[in-house]
Amino acid sequence: MKGMKNSKSTSQIQPFVLSFFLEFYRPALIGLAVLSLLAASVANSQTSGAQAPAVQAPSGQAKLTKTLPPKATPAPSAKLGLSFPVEKEVLPNGLTVLYHSDRSVPLVSFHSWFKVGSKDEKTGLTGIAHLFEHMMFKGTKKYSGDQFDLLLQSNGATNNAFTTQDYTGYYINAPSSKLELLLDIESDRMQHLVIDKGALDSEREVVKEERRYRLDDNPMGLLWQGIFATVFRKHPYKNEVIGTMEDLGRVTPEIAQDFHRVYYSPTNAVLVLAGDFEIAKAKELVKKYYGAIPKQEVPRVAHAPEPDQTAPRSLFIKRDVGAWTMAINYAVPKAGTDESYALDLLSAVMGRGQSSRLYRRLVYKEQLATNASTSNNSLQDAGLFQIFISLKPGGKRGEAQKRFIDAQQSAYAEMWRPRNLLITQAELEKARNQLIVSQVESLKTLHGKAESLATNEILFGDYNRVFTDLDRYMKITPEQIRAAARKYLSPERSNLVVVRPKGE
Repeated sequence: MKGMKNSKSTSQIQPFVLSFFLEFYRPALIGLAVLSLLAASVANSQTSGAQAPAVQAPSGQAKLTKTLPPKATPAPSAKLGLSFPVEKEVLPNGLTVLYHSDRSVPLVSFHSWFKVGSKDEKTGLTGIAHLFEHMMFKGTKKYSGDQFDLLLQSNGATNNAFTTQDYTGYYINAPSSKLELLLDIESDRMQHLVIDKGALDSEREVVKEERRYRLDDNPMGLLWQGIFATVFRKHPYKNEVIGTMEDLGRVTPEIAQDFHRVYYSPTNAVLVLAGDFEIAKAKELVKKYYGAIPKQEVPRVAHAPEPDQTAPRSLFIKRDVGAWTMAINYAVPKAGTDESYALDLLSAVMGRGQSSRLYRRLVYKEQLATNASTSNNSLQDAGLFQIFISLKPGGKRGEAQKRFIDAQQSAYAEMWRPRNLLITQAELEKARNQLIVSQVESLKTLHGKAESLATNEILFGDYNRVFTDLDRYMKITPEQIRAAARKYLSPERSNLVVVRPKGE
């Protein structure tokens, strides 16, 4: 189903849980496993006749010049040598194209991403970016909406799309013999999308129902929206990606057509082709199908900076749920900064897996919660350091509220430590290893490589960050982590959002 997903940057790594024994008692074994997985993953990304992983060339092009020693845990200053071949091309009309040729399997992953998300929406038109994602599947003069999915499925392809605060992405995974067909279909959508009132009204109702399911009738959806609305007061990150019912009703065919003309132009797009093809031939096809699309200047709105937060904020949401769920959130720097990398590592120390500080205290020691985790959610303009705690259900009247107060106090007490005390070297090494494993896992497939390349090119204008992220983590020191925690994770900057049962 087409829909939204959370914004992701390369410094925002999804949770990866190792067994408790390995995480807590044997961190050294993780380092050995990480390097083995890193070497295997990078080697598999090369073309047939692949060699061992190489130290990354500054340009981002893979040059196999130096082999990493097997089963060696790198020193903090060592380069991890993550690389695979990528070539970048910018067409005269402004279209950016990234090519990653891998002839090992007859597949291709084709991504078409656009630099438009909910933060680009005008006041009174929230949700149009996501609504328009749906409209992109309603067909063109050449390929009707019914034909689109049927044509892809009959050719062995799978496809989907998503909308975030910062960008909108579309992807198709298919046999590599169908690459020209994919270019034809996607370039046609960029140029000749049909937007009529009937299709718009139909998809509007689909999105409204999606909003009811994901947000209005979903306690966790309300929690997430409450988080963004509490932390952000001026920046459009405060708005729901899916939009309000009222704003969705304001979108007319004329407004949608203008949105497509401006934001779905080659100037505002990044294509990524990853898989079994010859780059020279792929370039010819891209020029054939995209070269004549006219250039379009894209207006950018400068968003007002968030005012400094000087007092804690809170929001309580009552719903028919069995237990309390709480989220403590802090506004932190945007993706790609040194402080963001430091907070990624701190997030792993505080709440990644069952041996993390918060989990050990709240779940094992004090037995107040069934789960405790953290995330450093990095967006293009800002970030969120988040603590999520699921409290134990049940008990006599009043016990649940006392459990919440105790858990809140324990969480704040744990957050005092990284602001005032250095994390240990063992904790830092374990956090690095976890992030390395997660990063390498995400690059094991053509789709994963294409997604990572597109993300970095969209967010930073530089796909090479795919190859330098891990080295950035290796350079972060305990002192930098403490400095970031002290600057951003203080009590007066906290934003507490709670979903609690009715009647408690």
